Amino acid sequence: MTRTTFQHTTALLALSAALLGGCASSAGSMAPAGVMASNGMLTGPNGMTLYTFDKDAAGSGKSVCNGPCATNWPPLMAAGATPSGDYSVVTRDDGAKQLAYKGKPLYYWVKDSKPGDKTGDGFNNVWRVAAP
Repeated sequence: MTRTTFQHTTALLALSAALLGGCASSAGSMAPAGVMASNGMLTGPNGMTLYTFDKDAAGSGKSVCNGPCATNWPPLMAAGATPSGDYSVVTRDDGAKQLAYKGKPLYYWVKDSKPGDKTGDGFNNVWRVAAP
């Protein structure tokens, strides 16, 4: 093996170890399928921005945004998700299951029209972009 080949092999092994190490360290807080952290915010499986509601008590296990509120702020339903780490499931008033991040239920905003929109951030001073 030439010195150049040895250096390339060593560099490739170091990069592989770093990538595998990064995967192992994030495994405990894996997001449910389709939920992504991008540009300092969480997005749902459809690529749309997710929000939290200040009136939801973190860790309460429930959402206080129901009825007309949920029409404007559709909940991110758990849909059989197996959350772990910072993700959990809360129960809505109608018994449906909703995904939560750090104990806060997650919602979409009906007026966001495309991925990357975050027009609901700061709405009525109680809605916030969900940040990882």
